[in-house]
Amino acid sequence: PSEQGYTLLQRTFPVQNPEPARIVAVGGSAAAVHRDLVRLDRRLAGEGSFGPGTIQTSARDGVALLTSPIHGDTVGGAAVKAVRDLRAHVISTIFRGSGARVYVGGDTAENVDYFDAVTNPTPYVLLFVLGLSFVLLTIAFRSIVVALVSVLLNLLSVGAAYGLLTLVFLYGDGASLFGFQHTHVIDAWVPLFLFSVLFGLSMDYQVFLMSRIKERYDESGSTHDAVVGAVSSTARIITGAALIIVVVFAGFAAGRLVMFQQMGFGVAVALLLDATIIRSVVLPSMLGLLDRRSWYLPRWLGWLPHVEVERPPSPGDAAVV
Repeated sequence: PSEQGYTLLQRTFPVQNPEPARIVAVGGSAAAVHRDLVRLDRRLAGEGSFGPGTIQTSARDGVALLTSPIHGDTVGGAAVKAVRDLRAHVISTIFRGSGARVYVGGDTAENVDYFDAVTNPTPYVLLFVLGLSFVLLTIAFRSIVVALVSVLLNLLSVGAAYGLLTLVFLYGDGASLFGFQHTHVIDAWVPLFLFSVLFGLSMDYQVFLMSRIKERYDESGSTHDAVVGAVSSTARIITGAALIIVVVFAGFAAGRLVMFQQMGFGVAVALLLDATIIRSVVLPSMLGLLDRRSWYLPRWLGWLPHVEVERPPSPGDAAVV
């Protein structure tokens, strides 16, 4: 019902956003601040992104408020651009020399701040996770090729999730087929969440499969035989484990909240592709083509410790019948 009401409001009154921008000026000369707010209101109304606003002042607290309606969708690209431009350029020009501290609030400004808070650290998170994963995989399997292939394939799973989200939710292709809502934005927290979950699960499957391959390679010395034996013995386990998680996140995708639809669909589809195609087809093919080069480790890294991902069984572990 709330979604239908908002849609009706936008259709009936398409110009004015029900959630305006709120420009607050604190300090400075009351007369100068009021004059600057009037100038700001006229400039914003003349640019087309904002409508005529109203000014309120509190002489006792030294605070003045300009409430200016934003045209269009609160989280739309035009509204976001207007608020960013207002903060970065317009306010500094209008209030130059007034001595007032000026802040921009409202729903659009809140969305901008939330988006920046989530996305600004993202590159550092990605570099840290990818770098640490590469180092640990190199130590575990004593191969920079295996480590690089593992990281790239995990990124392929994440990239598939991002691409499918864009295709279905932003472009609307297949949205009606899955019963999803066609939106114009992806929630800011969804991409980083998908990266964290998918990269972690993909790495789990990768380490499990590569451990079996490494064991068989150490026994036979043949990459081809090791890949064939390991994949045939682990494919069902990996696929079954992935299907359990796919069903769980498919439940989120079946809900009505768009952000949970995006989260559930992204994880479910990407994980299904990862377990069935990437781990069962792409990874074995790459290792088969690389053959012995898959286990390449530069001589200058020979000092790395020998680490066993799983402890080999000892005679004492055998069951007595």
